[in-house]
Amino acid sequence: MARITGSYPDDLDLLIEGAVEAGVFSGKSDALRKFVREYFEDHENERITAAVALYEREQITLGDAARLADVDRWTMRDILREHGVELRLGLVDEDNVAYEGEVASELNFDDQGSGNEGSPAK
Repeated sequence: MARITGSYPDDLDLLIEGAVEAGVFSGKSDALRKFVREYFEDHENERITAAVALYEREQITLGDAARLADVDRWTMRDILREHGVELRLGLVDEDNVAYEGEVASELNFDDQGSGNEGSPAK
């Protein structure tokens, strides 16, 4: 979990403090996590923009970008291309290797019994 430090207006601090005292949140950190999470849930374009920026700066993998943008990898590839971001080739880390291996193992190219030698199974 990451830690951040920031400033916000006193009135907002008082509202958060009051909500904590009223039992709405377990603490200020809980309140801020909820606010940020809900913001990105309600603002799809900003979530996608953030994922694109992180991928473009090579801070995250394609899989991470897709997860953050809440889309599948194929859609994320299209989004990156639309934003003019060059896709990085190759497996960047062990998680990506594991994921790609898992996906590859689920593909079915078994053409036995299809009657068409050399044709992929449907």
